[in-house]
Amino acid sequence: MIRIAARLSNAIDCLLAGLLAAVLVALLVLVFGATVLRYVFSTGFVATEDLGILLHTALVFLGLPLCASGPLAMRIDALTRHLGPTGRAFADVIADAVTLAAALVLMLGAGKVVTLIGGISPTLGTPESWRFWPVAIGGALAATHLILGSIARGRSWASSLAVIAGGVGLATLPHLPALLPVGLPSLVACTAVCLVLAAEAPFVHALIVGLAVAVPFGARLPEAAIVQQTVSGMGKFLLLAIPFFLLAGMLMNAGGLAHRLVSFASALVGHRRGGMAQATLVTNLMFSGVSGSSIADAAFGAKVLAPALVADGVKPEKAAAIVAATAVLPNIIPPSIAFLLLASATNLSVGALFEGGLFAGLILAASMAAMLHFSADTPSRAAVDPSERLSAFVAAVPVFGLALVVFFGIRLGIATPTEAAAVASVYALIAALAAPGGRKATLAAFLQAGRETAAIGLLVASSAPLVFLLAVDGLPQALAGWVTVLGSNPLAVMLVANLILLAVGGPLDVGPGILLFAPLLMPSVIAAGIDPVAFGVILTVNLMIGGLTPPVGVLVFVAAGITGLSTSAVFRAVLPLTLVLIAATSLMALAAALWALL
Repeated sequence: MIRIAARLSNAIDCLLAGLLAAVLVALLVLVFGATVLRYVFSTGFVATEDLGILLHTALVFLGLPLCASGPLAMRIDALTRHLGPTGRAFADVIADAVTLAAALVLMLGAGKVVTLIGGISPTLGTPESWRFWPVAIGGALAATHLILGSIARGRSWASSLAVIAGGVGLATLPHLPALLPVGLPSLVACTAVCLVLAAEAPFVHALIVGLAVAVPFGARLPEAAIVQQTVSGMGKFLLLAIPFFLLAGMLMNAGGLAHRLVSFASALVGHRRGGMAQATLVTNLMFSGVSGSSIADAAFGAKVLAPALVADGVKPEKAAAIVAATAVLPNIIPPSIAFLLLASATNLSVGALFEGGLFAGLILAASMAAMLHFSADTPSRAAVDPSERLSAFVAAVPVFGLALVVFFGIRLGIATPTEAAAVASVYALIAALAAPGGRKATLAAFLQAGRETAAIGLLVASSAPLVFLLAVDGLPQALAGWVTVLGSNPLAVMLVANLILLAVGGPLDVGPGILLFAPLLMPSVIAAGIDPVAFGVILTVNLMIGGLTPPVGVLVFVAAGITGLSTSAVFRAVLPLTLVLIAATSLMALAAALWALL
């Protein structure tokens, strides 16, 4: 029985991973083809945006079963890692019950929407209900996958029944009437989310279950409305830039272009004090322009740069800390997936955010460079020959050219972020296929990009109904009151806002932080006269610093996990760089507030 369940579970994994990769290929062909038609032949597909959104929605929700385990689940183990075997087993039951409940809520809610919704898409000519079928299928597969996985792990029948009973029980909550109405049911939802997150439930599933728990307390979000809000959260063509930038970064790595950047960075600054640490910083600074993903850079750095740092004489935990801290830059230096999420949540200009992010990223990089210089504990090396440096630069030129095309294409309004990201992906695809062993590496890149696209998309989708509920309950106005508790002075508003962001940046990843807090804080910031783009950049930087702080510290966890080091040791080693980043961010926030006073 256990063997059969394991095989079926693995079969679902493989089937879905291949399906997500295939949908990603179809998306790339669609958007790149439309881009070529637009700029070369001055024509295009009428239904490009609607079909792209439909495919992206299908990719995201069909990936629901793959995002319940591993790093993509975004679990918080701050509490559970201190529990004994019995407590850990109890927490596992709760986490799996939450995962099952979320899958059932989405499946049943989508099924209800499919039976109720009518109409035909004017551009695609397809029933509007088609947008919700992937949600129903993904929810059903996620529930099946969890039960099979539970059996495959050899869990006792009592624990398995507890998971099923708990999951079904939580999934029935949206069917109940308002049994105990409260003034702010959104606070009930947030409290429930925090409680199940403490049991190490996956972040996305915790958000869905939190909404379900709030229904008996007066939240007007039955399961059908939850599903409609999640699908609506995916209804922006801009979000298609995220999978393409993820794919471009992975293909750059597969094609060897990322290693060219490492060679050039080492040739450029490797001879300076703290040479390999400085080269790691410069590599992340340059690779930011094509990867757009801090987690991708942290993983790449842990695999490639950390061993080089250790070979240069850096202590292993400090090497991992340098990799984690410098990986903050890819979500600040454009193209940034964080800024794409921010633009989607606040309707700010992507180009303006990219410009502000470039400026802020250079300040952060300069701050870390100074810290790495003064804290270096390795001897300097001899400078490389100028001809070697020139050769390394020439080899890295294709990457620089692509980064400049992407940045200026978006900033000057020549191309949309989605079109620029598609061009970057095709460019990286050609480079990957031309490299030795390119086909295998390319396939792996598409498989991984499909999974990560689903994880990020589910984060966006599941945050949408909670943001909606917060707005209905008037939380933006309440938070505005808290932010302006010291008055409407820009300095006071910026101070309180930054303290809030630093506090939530620890337990929250940058994606949830942006989607939940940017819409809440932005009205107060604008009312105080602070430039919303400048604040958006500072908000993102604050949340990215949370990737280096306990209890979550996702960048530290990635670097420590890949290098096989103790997470607590890496947290201690990264503290000096974290403090430098906080100081630099505080100065930028002070400058933005003073500018508002002028």
